[in-house]
Amino acid sequence: MLSRLSLRLRIFLFFCLLAVGGAGLAAAALAFGWSRSDTALPMGPFITALILFVFLNTGLTLGIWLLFDENVAKPIARLSAQLRLRAHSGVDSDVDTADAKHLGDLAPAAFALSRTIGNTLTDTAARVASETQRLQSESERLTALLSEIPIATILLNPAQEIVLYDSQAAEILGRIAPPRLKARLSDYFDLSGFAEAASRLSEGSGEASLRLGDASGTHVFDARLRSLGNGDHMILIDVPDTGASRVAPRPLVYNFDFLNPSYPRNIDEAPLSEQCFVAFDTETTGLSVQNDEIVQIGAVRILGGRIVKGEVIDTYVDPGRPIPPASTRIHGVTNENVAGAPDIGTAGRALHDFARDAVLVAHNAPFDIGLLRKSRSRTGADWTHPVLDTVLLSAVVFGTNEEHSLDALCKRLSIEIPEDKRHTALGDAQATAEVLVRLLPLLDGRGITTLKQLLSETRKHGRLLRDMNA
Repeated sequence: MLSRLSLRLRIFLFFCLLAVGGAGLAAAALAFGWSRSDTALPMGPFITALILFVFLNTGLTLGIWLLFDENVAKPIARLSAQLRLRAHSGVDSDVDTADAKHLGDLAPAAFALSRTIGNTLTDTAARVASETQRLQSESERLTALLSEIPIATILLNPAQEIVLYDSQAAEILGRIAPPRLKARLSDYFDLSGFAEAASRLSEGSGEASLRLGDASGTHVFDARLRSLGNGDHMILIDVPDTGASRVAPRPLVYNFDFLNPSYPRNIDEAPLSEQCFVAFDTETTGLSVQNDEIVQIGAVRILGGRIVKGEVIDTYVDPGRPIPPASTRIHGVTNENVAGAPDIGTAGRALHDFARDAVLVAHNAPFDIGLLRKSRSRTGADWTHPVLDTVLLSAVVFGTNEEHSLDALCKRLSIEIPEDKRHTALGDAQATAEVLVRLLPLLDGRGITTLKQLLSETRKHGRLLRDMNA
């Protein structure tokens, strides 16, 4: 039972035991003295002495505990957090030996050990980075090549989940809903034509033509289906050459880890490493959930503990009212920016589609989630997603007494936010996503491996922020 309590709380309980024990011993001594004395003596002086001792003993114990907490318990907690950062998240932050000056040789020894291990990891990381750069260069060449070929490519695993799509497939999918890795093909298209084509492939044909259309029949495309074996399929969609100049190539989006789909799990019990997260942020006309409106939405997807490059939402939102100059000075969004932008009904539905089957992540979530839930009548979307707040995650990992602002978290986790991106919806969403990616290994190192366990831990810090999962 005690092992579940924090180190500082256990130390505090230890000092409480000292105070109670001291008072108990004093009471026992006075009682013994009273029993051996002349019973005609009044009891009052003994009781007064006992009460005075209890107050003085409690005050002395509390004072010693405060000194111990400030100079031993807190430094140990900070030292543990810094070592976990280096061990689990690869953050190359120096161990603050000055903060732990009363811990004897513990902090310098921990620093020396972490530095030695860090140097080894740095050498390994340099070799990995070199190989990664080579693979990245090859990926960029492949992306550019596929962007020039007028064929959209989508790779599916046996569960008919999207494992790969190129820039032209992203454009086609985006006409129906935001493109998402590991999304089911049925989120975009009516699968009756797909099933019929797949049955023809099973009869021995190497390629089958099909018509892919969304549920409304608004978007219909001529396509070809190919079997890659083991239940994997590739869809090739012919893209008409309009003669228009191409935009900059979008990154080829893929994750071959999803070629072998895992069986569906209860979202509460599934490992955090298997969860899909959507980190998002909003900029608004003011700071009131009830009275203000959203002017900008940014969102980033995280799969397999990594940010999915190329899968973002970055849109202005028409609030239907003028933006106060004081708000513009903070986030830089002007009335001219939102003129002609989608309203919250359209932008909110796009975000809801983007976050399908995902856990929502925000910094100071009650504000952003409150704004989305307030707009339910206009978006027609129920925001019933599980919600993680990086403020509460920070409290779980680093303790309640540390600063939990987004800037403080980024500094602690060695995350850089470009100055021109701070206080923009996408910039803050990207920073929140990177914070989550750095915190996940730290949570795993503390034995918190499922969403259910994590939500249970964050609820312990509900005095900091309201739990949006209630």
